Amino acid sequence: MDVRTQNRLPFHRLPVFPVLLAQLVVVLLAAVVLWQWRGVTTGYSGLLGGLIAWLPNLYFAHKAFRFTGARAAQAIVRSFYAGEAGKLILTAVLFALTFAGVKPLEALAVFGVFLLTQVVNWFAPLLMKIRFLRP
Repeated sequence: MDVRTQNRLPFHRLPVFPVLLAQLVVVLLAAVVLWQWRGVTTGYSGLLGGLIAWLPNLYFAHKAFRFTGARAAQAIVRSFYAGEAGKLILTAVLFALTFAGVKPLEALAVFGVFLLTQVVNWFAPLLMKIRFLRP
């Protein structure tokens, strides 16, 4: 029997799912607010900034929560490290592609919504606690 067992839970049942969902909601709301308040360029710039934060987090969640069980502890740790490395690389690549390929672009909106999306991680324990209290 393989020590590393793949997680059989669907993605929406993982403990990190409420955090990812909250991040996506924040990204979409911020993009709509910027679009209405400052115009189309600022709106899609904010959307890109939020996606630059959200997509690597989605990748990390997929990598980090693949394995379960006490016997898979080493695989879990390796998976976390690989997920974090991939997240950093993906973030850098997405920033490079955005600033090289998207013109016109509002840099302040890109970085602002990127940071706003990252702030959701500070409240992750609250989101996870709320989910665990539900039946």
